[in-house]
Amino acid sequence: MQASNQIRESISRVVALRQKVVDQPDLALALHTVKQVQARRFSGSYQDLLHSASYAACANFFLEELYGAKDFAERDAQFARIAGALERTFPQQVVATAVALAELHQLTEELDLAMALNWQLQPELPTAQAYVLAWRAVGHREDRHQQLNTVLEIGQELGQLTRKPGLYFMLKMMRKPAQLAGLGALQNFLESGFRHFADLAHNKGTVDSFLDTVRTRESAWLDRLFDAPAATCVTELAQNLSLTDADQR
Repeated sequence: MQASNQIRESISRVVALRQKVVDQPDLALALHTVKQVQARRFSGSYQDLLHSASYAACANFFLEELYGAKDFAERDAQFARIAGALERTFPQQVVATAVALAELHQLTEELDLAMALNWQLQPELPTAQAYVLAWRAVGHREDRHQQLNTVLEIGQELGQLTRKPGLYFMLKMMRKPAQLAGLGALQNFLESGFRHFADLAHNKGTVDSFLDTVRTRESAWLDRLFDAPAATCVTELAQNLSLTDADQR
């Protein structure tokens, strides 16, 4: 399948999933809560990287663009519109990264909606407990690891792409045309990712070190969510959420 078709199919699936919650305010609230908890958990788990002089920019990029709770509808619409041009204009590695991002977004939305549907069944439980129980009810262990692996692959690709001469210059040259074409959100994502990973890549081994840290912590967290006593997971999640709340005050 052509890359442009893969992107469009994934975005089309995401749009269809969003439509399911349009007329269901309780489900929409549950979905928003799931995404917020996940973003807060990431923030709590990576306090050291988020406040590190070396890694803060990339950690924040991961939090905002890959683990974040913000609405990506505008970027998705732009992504689908530019899919064909992306395939014709950019090197294969850039196109592959774009496909991976679209497929990651689809998988994330599918899992988040499944979590939200379960969350509705236990609205009165404490947040951390409700999240852990919803996670275990949904399951999909292989999909969860695929989700993590795709995040890491995107990070690895961004790190490698920063070493391609002229690619970042090409992106900056596209800034004005992208804005005029209504593609500002997608352009911002691409530029932001390249810029942050380029800064990190200046120091040899730092991209790998950053991604290895994410791999180790996220893999361990996934395994605990599936295998450890539920009470242990609830306690750890509640602590991470508290760390995030304290950091924001």
